[in-house]
Amino acid sequence: MLTKRVNSLNESMTIAISTLAGELKAGGRDVLAFSAGEPDFNTPEVIKQAGIKAIQDGYTKYTAVPGNPELLEAISKKLKRDNNLEYKPSQIIVSNGAKQSLFNLFQVMIEESDEVIIPAPYWVTYPELVTYSGGKNVFIETDDTTNFKITPEQLKESITDRTKLLILTTPSNPTGALYSKEELEAIGEVLKGTNIKVASDEMYEKLVYDGKFNAVASVSEDMFQRTITINGLSKSVAMTGWRMGYLATPDDELISAMKKLQSQSTSNICSITQKASIPALDGSADEDIEMMRKVFKARRDMAVELINQSDKISVIKPDGAFYLFINIKKVTSNSMEFATKLLEKEGVAVVPGIGFGSEGYIRFSFATDEESIKEGIKRLHKFVEQYK
Repeated sequence: MLTKRVNSLNESMTIAISTLAGELKAGGRDVLAFSAGEPDFNTPEVIKQAGIKAIQDGYTKYTAVPGNPELLEAISKKLKRDNNLEYKPSQIIVSNGAKQSLFNLFQVMIEESDEVIIPAPYWVTYPELVTYSGGKNVFIETDDTTNFKITPEQLKESITDRTKLLILTTPSNPTGALYSKEELEAIGEVLKGTNIKVASDEMYEKLVYDGKFNAVASVSEDMFQRTITINGLSKSVAMTGWRMGYLATPDDELISAMKKLQSQSTSNICSITQKASIPALDGSADEDIEMMRKVFKARRDMAVELINQSDKISVIKPDGAFYLFINIKKVTSNSMEFATKLLEKEGVAVVPGIGFGSEGYIRFSFATDEESIKEGIKRLHKFVEQYK
């Protein structure tokens, strides 16, 4: 009785591993989890207080579907201040996390036989949403020898007359790869003269350790016109449970269609979250964001050094986000088997690379305390030495 659409979906592998880890932990096992993509920090106090005030002031009613005017204005100003992007509030829509922003976009853009280009490794949700929307995934393979970034030549070879959309993620989940301005300009040159849109997922924008973040839409006027900017507050401001994502585009037809779709699905996001999001956007939480960034950077440096002490596994230092995409090819190319055995034998939960479209790797999140990271890597070294 189920639809073909829903039967085409696969369960998120990150959630599946986290669920198994939770079951083992509930059974008394000593489990260290490095699988979830969630900061271990609390939401900054200034944001929590804004949420509390919204409740006390009775701001608990419906709002406009795309978000209240104050929030849309705050996003517009943030995009101008941080990214030099000029979006009017009417060109922005707020959704229940960036995942819904992407769902809305794909549902209004992608039809049967439309092709979507996705660099691999990729965030697990991208291809699932393309499939659900009836489109065809076209993957561009990358690996650690190219810092997990696509080249203009690869992009050019992947484009056909059915290509509708290119997805870019910078910094990347799962690799932490960060595209430079020059690399984005080169990608833009390939796209000139086409009708291909770019969905730019910039969720980890504030978590950059080396290099400089460049918004995809900022590198040229042509890229601005074709780019749909997607961002949110889950990662950089530790607001995962608040569910706030947003999308901006100069394409009025696209934004109107997404507002119409959201009006018939979830309507507005939580009114309290909307009020709480404003200090996360206007600079009031910048000190908290910088504190978290510095802690993540120290953890990254420590974890990379410890992992690379092994001659059987290796990792390149990511420029951003809070993941290590560890090469396990000297041990095995079967990342699912590797991750399952590691969890069962050593109580260490990681995500197999196959879930991100790249076999022979595992994703290790360093969004946890230093002692857990040290112990987890110690167990990982022990495991690879005894792997059979």
